[in-house]
Amino acid sequence: MKTNTTKYRVKAGEKIKLKNFDTTYKGHLEKQTGKVELAIVKENLDQFQEVFYAANSNALLIIFQAMDAAGKDSTIEHVMSGLNPQGCQVFSFKTPTAEEYDHDFLWRHYKALPERGRIGIHNRSHYESVLVCKVHPEYVLNERLPDYDNLDKIDHGFWKRRYESIRNFERHLTENGITVLKFFLHVSKDEQKKRFLKRIENPAKNWKFSSNDVKERAFWDKYMNAYEDAISETSTDYAPWYVIPADKKWYARLAVSQVIAETLEQMNLKFPVLSDDEKRKLDATKQALLAEK
Repeated sequence: MKTNTTKYRVKAGEKIKLKNFDTTYKGHLEKQTGKVELAIVKENLDQFQEVFYAANSNALLIIFQAMDAAGKDSTIEHVMSGLNPQGCQVFSFKTPTAEEYDHDFLWRHYKALPERGRIGIHNRSHYESVLVCKVHPEYVLNERLPDYDNLDKIDHGFWKRRYESIRNFERHLTENGITVLKFFLHVSKDEQKKRFLKRIENPAKNWKFSSNDVKERAFWDKYMNAYEDAISETSTDYAPWYVIPADKKWYARLAVSQVIAETLEQMNLKFPVLSDDEKRKLDATKQALLAEK
């Protein structure tokens, strides 16, 4: 049963409210059926990626953003399991280093872009600069921007210009052969609480839990506002956002995989065709191999 993935896509210019997106949505699917569907989509992904890699003309950048415990890591793991690692790369972005703070906020992300024929996955991304930095504007001061030496100067205009920088960056990427897909894994506050408790109660999951996660949870409403603004300002026809219901991890994985598969399919790429001269050389090589004793 093919899911209509357009329901997750945020239209360009649309002002969203995340409360209007159901985090528990799973359509008419049940978990076991969803797993079967995911296996089918992963087979298709493998086929599409083979052509994508061979064509060596396009690149695909997949961005994951979410609140803590929304399932970014596991979704990436499941998506990647259907792809050839030779044609993929994953980058996870933490707090900027001293070197990264010495450059503009897009620098470290530009360095991590996929080359032609490859799929790049960014676990968190340049959007942290309009998400966590908007919730905690004091972090912007670490960038030492010439005209922003105190919090009072980080106003509405500052964020509008940063959104514009992001839109321009993503337009530049798409105009140079990099398709951009952006996923927000939308988990509810109640579900996040359940997952935090599981991490605490299960010794094998303790390493995934940080007390800082709970501290950030206290800013939940501010984060929701920041996500609404960022998604509304930067979902474009050339680099769309998809708000994926993530309370059920199995469904989030299926939905993400379907969007990626559809995107690769719509590229309509073909295997490279050899020139007549290359075909003659290939035939000569074949005859030489057949003639071996």
